[in-house]
Amino acid sequence: MALDTLKAALPDYAKDLKLNLGSVIGNSTLPEQQLWGTVLACAIASRSARVLTELEPEAREHLSEQAYTAAKSAAAIMAMNNVYYRTLHLLSDKEYSTMRAGLRMNVIGNPGVEKIDFELWSFAVSAINGCGMCLDSHEQVLRKAGVERQTVQEAAKIAAVVAAVAATLDAEGALASE
Repeated sequence: MALDTLKAALPDYAKDLKLNLGSVIGNSTLPEQQLWGTVLACAIASRSARVLTELEPEAREHLSEQAYTAAKSAAAIMAMNNVYYRTLHLLSDKEYSTMRAGLRMNVIGNPGVEKIDFELWSFAVSAINGCGMCLDSHEQVLRKAGVERQTVQEAAKIAAVVAAVAATLDAEGALASE
């Protein structure tokens, strides 16, 4: 199992990450598609080949082809949007926020899965990428659709743990190659 492989690869000092990885994924209350779409989108957003290589096969087993593609699409579109909208937020000249983005984002309107699932995945990727504007936007859509705060929090916890595991394993790999 991919989770066991990742947990075994974590150093002793990251014991909390081992425990959290097992709990946020292994004990999640999210429906299977929401869970594994979140895991896949976050693994992609983590930019860690090792984490993605371990988690992708298991995600593929749990997702339909449409959901698998949609989770990858969420990671892709949010990679672009998070940079763009975080830039608008950080610029002191707010005039840029009034300008038309002119960036294609068709997948957001027609992701090929339930809108809620895609929004949840986009929220989780935005958490990893640190875009407050996108986090607020996706959280508001989720909450207006009746999604409970606990569900949104669960996606944030998955994002946090996957990102931390990726950072730790990548750092250990870099230190081992010195």
